[in-house]
Amino acid sequence: MLTILGFAMIATFLVLIMTKKMSPIAALVLIPALFCVAVGKGAHLGDYVIDGVSSLAPTAAMLMFAIVYFGVMIDVGLFDPVVRAILRFCKADPMRVVVGTAVLAAIVSLDGDGSTTFMITVSAMYPLYKRLGMSLVVMTGVAAMANGVMNTVPWGGPTARAATALKLDAADIFVPMIPALLVGLLGVLGLAYVLGLRERRRLGALRIEDEESVGAKEAVLVGAGAAAGPARPRKRPVGGGADHVDRVDGVDDDEDLLKGLDPDRPTLRPRLYWFNALLTGVLLTAMILELLPIPVLFLLGAALALSVNYPRLPDQKARIAAHADNVLNVSGMVFAAAVFTGVLQGTGMVDHMAGWLVDTVPEGLGPHMALVTGVLSLPLTYFMSNDGFYFGVLPVLAEAGAAHGVTPLEMARASLVGQPLHMSSPLVPAVYVLVGMARVEFGDHTRFVVKWAALTCLLILAAGILFGTI
Repeated sequence: MLTILGFAMIATFLVLIMTKKMSPIAALVLIPALFCVAVGKGAHLGDYVIDGVSSLAPTAAMLMFAIVYFGVMIDVGLFDPVVRAILRFCKADPMRVVVGTAVLAAIVSLDGDGSTTFMITVSAMYPLYKRLGMSLVVMTGVAAMANGVMNTVPWGGPTARAATALKLDAADIFVPMIPALLVGLLGVLGLAYVLGLRERRRLGALRIEDEESVGAKEAVLVGAGAAAGPARPRKRPVGGGADHVDRVDGVDDDEDLLKGLDPDRPTLRPRLYWFNALLTGVLLTAMILELLPIPVLFLLGAALALSVNYPRLPDQKARIAAHADNVLNVSGMVFAAAVFTGVLQGTGMVDHMAGWLVDTVPEGLGPHMALVTGVLSLPLTYFMSNDGFYFGVLPVLAEAGAAHGVTPLEMARASLVGQPLHMSSPLVPAVYVLVGMARVEFGDHTRFVVKWAALTCLLILAAGILFGTI
């Protein structure tokens, strides 16, 4: 019964947000509360919610201060050189813009933190998508998939969890998977190319114009139409399709966001560039080495970045206020998701769902448990947290595999396959940073990305089997 109700709760949630009948925050809170009562455990709802909030509170704190920290780093211009290089490559060509989004997201993902990746990628690419009238849901989908592939680095989380759960060395899991993961990343880049061509055909020939000079034109590109000059698409985009959710016509109501990378913005601190670069490098190194809990590192980093770059109290307040919307939206979504996860785990739904899936595996598939694990990782890591999958389900699957001669290493590698889809799960806090900053409805993002992310996962699985690592 709990298995059926668990799947019904997830299905109800997804249907309501994808059809836009409810907002994600409302659905994350009200749907699990309703199902908690339906299973006869309404009296324990408070305990489940508090347990969920307690487990996600460090994540919420990390996201809050990470948004402030990287928001300040964007304000002071730390990432402008990288953005400038990517945007020079893009040249206002929709195809190059989408490919550039995938490349930028993949590079920034090397820090192992999805929220950081999405903040930098959206801040850099959002203005160009808006100026060209491109589909913002293409940007969020491509960024999420690129980050999902790169999320498998040992310091990204899933690999470390798999190693811990099965008592293995993370390097033994990750290194042999590199060829398959590179195939997955190439698949994302290929998909970005195809989606970019589709955007180019939909929009027609576009060119950002500036009457002064080539140098000024590049400044406009980096500023994405800020004060440097009147940059507009030559014609308004028409047509669309199911994946196009945002049509613009030159300057729109998001002018403040379009100035996010203005090369002349007053928040720049060029004289402190190397200090900020060193601070970020030290912060990321400390995060990888786990010298302190990540929320503490970002709390200290945000306080130091604000104090050094903006020593005047009014300037500090202005920078915090500038990023307050993102902080509130993301932290609110995380705490709402805590209700969902708290009820799933507290009522025992997630355990029954996982057990049912394991039990439904036919006996004849026993020697192929690595393949089964790779396939199951798609729905399981989408519908539950990485902690739930790697510490709750993977050991059970590994035991079943061991009975048929499948090694734990093969099982661990196969468990990484679902990460490109996992990064768009409604239970992943970072995805709310992505859709929130891009101003894309979560339902639109989900409808667009699920099919492509699932295809990327299967591509990685096929490559892993071909290379003999799974």
